[in-house]
Amino acid sequence: MPSDSSDASDRLIPKHGGYRKLRSHAAALAVYDATVIFCDRFMDRRSRTHDQMVQAARSGVRNIEEGSAGSATSKKGELKLTNIARASLEELMRDYEDFLRHRGLRVWPKDSPEALATRQRLASDQSGLSDYVKAASPEAAANTLLCLINQASYLLHRQIARLEQDFLEHGGFTERLYGARKRTLSDQQSGSSDKPDKPKPPACPLCAKPMRVRTARQGARTGSQFWGCTAYPDCKGTRPHTP
Repeated sequence: MPSDSSDASDRLIPKHGGYRKLRSHAAALAVYDATVIFCDRFMDRRSRTHDQMVQAARSGVRNIEEGSAGSATSKKGELKLTNIARASLEELMRDYEDFLRHRGLRVWPKDSPEALATRQRLASDQSGLSDYVKAASPEAAANTLLCLINQASYLLHRQIARLEQDFLEHGGFTERLYGARKRTLSDQQSGSSDKPDKPKPPACPLCAKPMRVRTARQGARTGSQFWGCTAYPDCKGTRPHTP
């Protein structure tokens, strides 16, 4: 078994499931937690939109986690789930924009002072987002979440591009599995070819048929080996056997 210090390319099943270290996951998780608070504050909990927004935020987080956890045996699955995560956050972004538009509230332009300051703050610290949403106005809360969703979507875009490049360079699990099996068979065949061939059994001096090693069961040479004719008992030809 390879050690933890082995290069990832040498592993049949490489390290996987490290989604908690992904910036995209941290951003999506902050969006999910804050979206639950936002929807509870500003929407009827029985409304369909409330459920849809919470589920879209949850889908963004869970698909990143599931894709990362299964990445060792399915790069295709990881790519698919990461794309689904990004699509879920895009859907959530549209819902926040609809919320602002339907209530006559302003959507901050991306180069507005409020958006620039918010993006800068969230890029370094997202820990206080939920507390902020608990007290902020509907416009400020929705726009702040839009800023973070945009950041998470951008991070997922970069993550997807990296996954695609990694797949092109190293292939998927099936290719690694086939390659490892092929190398093992090649090594086995190479090892067997290095072994000296067994000597052919001698021919019987009486009938010329091949002989085989036998063990004497009686007489003065009980327990000793000798060559006996394979045609025995029809032919009783023997030869001395030297180990």
